[in-house]
Amino acid sequence: MTTRILPAVGDPDAARAITTLLSQLPDAEPAAPVIDSTSLLDTLARLAGESLDELPEVVLVHERIGPVPALELIREVALRFPAVGVVLVTGDTGPALFTAAMDSGARGLVGLPLGYEELAARVQGAASWSTGVRRHLGTGPDVFTGPGGTVVTVTGAKGGTGATVVAVQLALAAKASGRTVALVDLDLQSGDVASYLDVQFRRSIVDLAGIADISPRVLQDAVFSHPTGISLVLAPAEGERGEEVTDRVARQVVSALRNRYDVVVVDCGTQMNSANAAAVEMADQALLVVTPDVVAVRAAKRMVRMWDRLQIRKAEETTTVVNRHNRNTEIQPPLVERITGTKVARAAIPANFKELQVATDAGRMQDLDSRGAVRQALWSLAGELGLVKPAAGTGAKGGGKLLRSDRGAIGFRGRGKDRDRGAVTVELAGMAPLIIFVMVAMWQAVLFGYTFSLAGNAADEGARAATAAATRGESGQAACQTAAEKHLPSSWQDGAGVECNPEGNLWKARVELSTPILFPGAGNFPWDVDGNAGAALEGDGP
Repeated sequence: MTTRILPAVGDPDAARAITTLLSQLPDAEPAAPVIDSTSLLDTLARLAGESLDELPEVVLVHERIGPVPALELIREVALRFPAVGVVLVTGDTGPALFTAAMDSGARGLVGLPLGYEELAARVQGAASWSTGVRRHLGTGPDVFTGPGGTVVTVTGAKGGTGATVVAVQLALAAKASGRTVALVDLDLQSGDVASYLDVQFRRSIVDLAGIADISPRVLQDAVFSHPTGISLVLAPAEGERGEEVTDRVARQVVSALRNRYDVVVVDCGTQMNSANAAAVEMADQALLVVTPDVVAVRAAKRMVRMWDRLQIRKAEETTTVVNRHNRNTEIQPPLVERITGTKVARAAIPANFKELQVATDAGRMQDLDSRGAVRQALWSLAGELGLVKPAAGTGAKGGGKLLRSDRGAIGFRGRGKDRDRGAVTVELAGMAPLIIFVMVAMWQAVLFGYTFSLAGNAADEGARAATAAATRGESGQAACQTAAEKHLPSSWQDGAGVECNPEGNLWKARVELSTPILFPGAGNFPWDVDGNAGAALEGDGP
């Protein structure tokens, strides 16, 4: 996730200091500094003229820039280039200047002398804001190519629906495809992410609760780096401490993670509180996990209605995932979709307790059998949600079937070998009439073409036979009739009409044939196919 930064600094010493520090920021791409306000506006105008995507995400304006004063310059940039996040670099960090800078359109303020932590936090905040604006305007890059990744929340309709298993496997699928992934356990009283991944870590999300400004270094101290490559933010070991995590804390943590990772998966558990409600509200995609039974579907309906009443999320913006799916049950995904008013994911997770038991009991969900139906369905769900990178050369962006190589990387396969067999059967059954119709139409078209070819060839042979017979003083009509019929298959001879007549120095032959329906002998179409040909007389004809 590269952040393009354009410094506007008139003082050469300050420019060198800022450029040096910017080069140390992770995934930062600082441009050469511009030395005055005129150069800055001209540069931004030129980039915007090429494409809005060419504009930098962040512009740093030094307080001693000229000739236009810094605050006026910030106001001008904010008005002319609203998708650019502007940060003011100043030695005065008092509330009066801070308020004036915000009123001018700045997205942050960095004090002098510059510090790494403060600069990194302000640049990340401005870049995230810029990317969000561009995405909203429809001109920004894909969600994985700029600062600010995708946030996916996973909520259980009730206890025991398997929300944590879904969250963990989505994170593993995204990581295996090459994404940077964070997994957050916001089931604050009874979170099990640590148990499913065999993690013992003393820090949790509670350690971030009392921090007003979460810097990259502070966040790194609270994150556990799992051997799979996933970064974990765990629920507190003491459930009662979950009350310390408010909606403000949840928003700060999720925003900080969004700025650093391509994919952020949040396990929200089954009990709604202010923290996980804030996460669901912020999410790019909110999943609601339900099992195909009456109690769970009713719980899902209650959850969706509560989200709507509290203005957390609308039903049509929620995706329901059916877990432990069985085709023998009366409750099927279309019924769940109709009852809850949500979208139902195409990938339904089959019921297979034996497949899950070994990995769950060992606390190693990452070792779930890659050939098992549950694992394949869960990773297919990740593909459907667009959380994984497409395999090189496939051109896919989302959906499709996931493959796992010996090294654990996943991609897409257009032909879905691992697709659920029952779903394939249903799809083929629905497509069968269309396929049959197309094949019949193509075959009939072949018969029409073949009949045209036969008629033309027979007419040509008849005309030449007529001219030869006329040269010998024999009947051209009889020779034409015999030659034309001789070159027709027996199934086309019945009902064939042959006419041969001399016209000037030519013998012209016309052959009429009927086209069989599907195959010879089964009947003919009511209209005929004509073939015409002519041959010149040799010498004196009749």
